[in-house]
Amino acid sequence: REVGELSILDIAVYVLIAEVASLSIDNLDRSFVLSIVPIIVLYAIQYLNAVVILKNKRLRDVVDGDPSIIIRNGLIVEDVMVKQRYNLDDLFQQLRENQVSSIQSVAYAFLEPSGKLSIFLKDAEPFILPLIVDGYVDKKHLKLLNRSEEWLEQELRKQHILNVKDIFYACYENDSLYVQLKSRATKG
Repeated sequence: REVGELSILDIAVYVLIAEVASLSIDNLDRSFVLSIVPIIVLYAIQYLNAVVILKNKRLRDVVDGDPSIIIRNGLIVEDVMVKQRYNLDDLFQQLRENQVSSIQSVAYAFLEPSGKLSIFLKDAEPFILPLIVDGYVDKKHLKLLNRSEEWLEQELRKQHILNVKDIFYACYENDSLYVQLKSRATKG
């Protein structure tokens, strides 16, 4: 389960660290410093990657992946399943694991980058889609809500917000736009 939550780069770095450490153990004649330097370099690469990904949403989506809608309004989205190489047996298993007996009772089911299925039932409280995350507009979520970027810009202007890059998080909830500015935007 824990491995499913790691990014591909994290897994690759950890495997490489293990390999370098095993090579060091195999060759006891080698200096300890020469054995530890590659491990430190790999750790530094992983750390820098984590910092960069934390700051850049687009890069984070490329490296870590983006959730995919597998079920929308009780209908399975076949082309997304094919694209994700996700079969019906996997879908049914995860529905059973979440005690969902009918696909028709599902409003939305998202296949997360970790491989888990997030399910929102039709009769449950509606889920909230983020429209802006870290200064980036999520066009897919706007489309799901049948809203345009022009509508979003208009709503932001009503709240006297002119630059999307100043927004940390924004969502549409209870027929209104909720916006949280980045802390550095509120200080300046």
